[in-house]
Amino acid sequence: MKRGTSTSAGPEATTVIAAGVIVLLLAVGWTWSIARARSQSSAVGETTLPEPTVSRALDASMTPRTVYLTDAALTGLAQRAINQSRGASGKLKAKIQPSPAPLPSESLPPGASFKYKNGGQIVTAPKHPGIWSVLLAAGNAVRPVENFNVITMLPFSAKQNGRVGLYYVGNWPTERGGREPSKAPAGAYAPPSGFIEVTRENAGTRVSEHFTLGDFVTHDQADVWPKYLVLQTKLVDKLELVLSDLEAHGIDSRGVKVMSGFRTPQYNYTGGNTGGRASLSRHMYGDASDIYIDNDRDGQMDDLNHDGKITIDDARVILQAVDRVEAAHPELVGGAGVYTAAPGHGPFIHIDTRGYRARWTGTSGG
Repeated sequence: MKRGTSTSAGPEATTVIAAGVIVLLLAVGWTWSIARARSQSSAVGETTLPEPTVSRALDASMTPRTVYLTDAALTGLAQRAINQSRGASGKLKAKIQPSPAPLPSESLPPGASFKYKNGGQIVTAPKHPGIWSVLLAAGNAVRPVENFNVITMLPFSAKQNGRVGLYYVGNWPTERGGREPSKAPAGAYAPPSGFIEVTRENAGTRVSEHFTLGDFVTHDQADVWPKYLVLQTKLVDKLELVLSDLEAHGIDSRGVKVMSGFRTPQYNYTGGNTGGRASLSRHMYGDASDIYIDNDRDGQMDDLNHDGKITIDDARVILQAVDRVEAAHPELVGGAGVYTAAPGHGPFIHIDTRGYRARWTGTSGG
């Protein structure tokens, strides 16, 4: 039989064409609604996205094809709602909180909500201490919010006789009747509100673009797990701002290393080389870190000022960035001390957010 060209579409072809037309119309309508919302918002000086439209588009009765079409818009709305938790740097990847609580959801469209997952458990709000991944639910669609977690701390009352579980932390100075510095904001040297539990499995959890939980744990009790960490997100935010400032001034900061993050009180008093450690070190309060830039991975500070030498002057390059960040973000003001090389390490800089300005050189402070 001679084969010819069909002049009519069968039922399947007709269905495909109709579905394509529907998808095209939805795409055109979505694009038009965004343009219309932006043009209207320009007249009143603010941006209003057509969020209810997205919510309706994700109704459970919609086909998977339609849900897929609006997935990018849904993801964008989720990221906008998360942005208020990403700090001044915009690079935080975790919200650390002393007790279980959900994220603010005012920016989500009607019908959408955050959910939280820990292990196999999915709930409407974190229920217990731990690391909770964030999900966005709308209709029958549930999407993970990439690169962001809620970390809920174990309460400070979990510390008994200087230990949390098997991990020895000691006691904070004010627990023993110590006095706070006169310049410090009230309560700045009170014992922390709680601890982050760090296991072998979750130590790699990112708290920001450049840092993980494991970067800040105390350098002791190597075989004791879980470990317990005090970490304030304002420190991580400040560190990220400093790194961004260095990048803006032509200095590659991808090789940042944390030499010392959180120190338990017992380690601050007795562990490692205690020379130059302050009895009220901010390291014990989770808002101090000693860092250096090591892009060539030789274990010490790089030649940041390009003078052919590795000296304290390279740490001062980072200090200049700290000064610029504090000028732009006075809410993150704190201490900064530059240190010379010593046996076991090269030059480095201490950065904290103690609440008042402090600067030093050498082996004092911290």
